[in-house]
Amino acid sequence: MKKESIVPFFATLQAANPEPETELEYSSPFELLAAVLLSAQATDVGVNKATRKLFPVANTPQAILDLGLEGLEGYIKTIGLYRSKARHLIEACRMLVTQHGGEVPRTREALEALPGVGRKTANVVLNVAFGEPTMAVDTHIFRVSNRTGLAPGKTPLEVELKLEKRVPADYRLHAHHWLILHGRYVCVARKPRCWECAVAAYCDFKPKTPAPAA
Repeated sequence: MKKESIVPFFATLQAANPEPETELEYSSPFELLAAVLLSAQATDVGVNKATRKLFPVANTPQAILDLGLEGLEGYIKTIGLYRSKARHLIEACRMLVTQHGGEVPRTREALEALPGVGRKTANVVLNVAFGEPTMAVDTHIFRVSNRTGLAPGKTPLEVELKLEKRVPADYRLHAHHWLILHGRYVCVARKPRCWECAVAAYCDFKPKTPAPAA
């Protein structure tokens, strides 16, 4: 993607969705942290189904600890890898209570020190809960950044660092949501829906996928 195409690319995405939001349901930084931790290799829809039952019962670190491991597993067993995720969430809650007064920390280092929380999860929490202009590179962002030529890279970290350089400051806060949603619904993995893509003119991908026959 040429440098001069980047502003119109994001301006088009912004015009279509001025205030993009995560599709995970949450009402506090801790609920967001828990939902993102549970969402690894799972769909937001699947996580939301589980947390709609879990959060009314336990939506603080201490309340999760009070449930215990088996109690927590009972609420999230519909999510893939639920046993390891339950273990990580319990351990993360224990650290939040003992080291952070039950509050979600606001630094990347403290977030990444929590069990089950990697760089991507930390970036989501920093961006969505605390308004930091971070880039949480998931499979959608990785694909869109490479396919369009916006920020090609061989690893998520390489793509993240390139996005930080190439995304204009005015668009940085919401960029990761626009790219995720674009990858989830338009620039999909197997057959990108180029015929209905609003930003196809700025994209390096060739050949563009033709519209299916009527």
